[in-house]
Amino acid sequence: MGPDMSRTRSVYWQGVRAGSPFLLVIAPFGMLFGVVATEAGFSLIQTMAMTALVIAGAAQFASVQLLVDGAPVFVAILTGLAVNLRMVMYSASLTPHLGKALPWQKVLISYFMVDQSYGVSIEKYERSPDMPLNEKITYFFGVISAIAPFWYGFSLIGGLLGSAIPPEYALDFAIPITFIAIIAPSLRSLPHLATAVVSVVVALALSWMPYNLWLMIAAVLAMITGAQVEKWLEARK
Repeated sequence: MGPDMSRTRSVYWQGVRAGSPFLLVIAPFGMLFGVVATEAGFSLIQTMAMTALVIAGAAQFASVQLLVDGAPVFVAILTGLAVNLRMVMYSASLTPHLGKALPWQKVLISYFMVDQSYGVSIEKYERSPDMPLNEKITYFFGVISAIAPFWYGFSLIGGLLGSAIPPEYALDFAIPITFIAIIAPSLRSLPHLATAVVSVVVALALSWMPYNLWLMIAAVLAMITGAQVEKWLEARK
């Protein structure tokens, strides 16, 4: 085995190890979605199709819950899209690092770009700015290869078990813990802090709105705030 191949394998396993701690919350997160989708009337095939096609836990939960509450389908779809607007920002953030990847690699990166793979990878890239492109891509896929199979597998387990999982297990604890673990290390600059504060304040202030419309409003206002603060800092420089 040549030194390049050895280095590539090492970087891949670094990614696997970096993504592995999230398995502690991905497992209950996936199970919870399988249970919720089943109780909402989804068949096992529909549950797994949504899991595989959307592969975005927060958006899946938001859309399914709205359908359970009787919201119109278009509202559920819009809410799912609003929740996933953060992926636009993730893409923009990753472009300087992965923008020169091959087209087929970009397709796979886009599909597997979830909160965990983005959060772990971008932190590594910022700590290692001289990391070669092929190593950045390898690291990204190392991170997601530790996460994606668990998401699929435990969604399937939740869908199979359904209401057989006792409510006292409180699987929903995994949702806030997951996002706290992702977001907290990123709150290192004023734009990040401003975005987080605005999203929390607006979400709480508008939580009375029907169909989770506050999610869309909070997401848009938070993104605008973050962008404006960045422009203000650039102008000051």
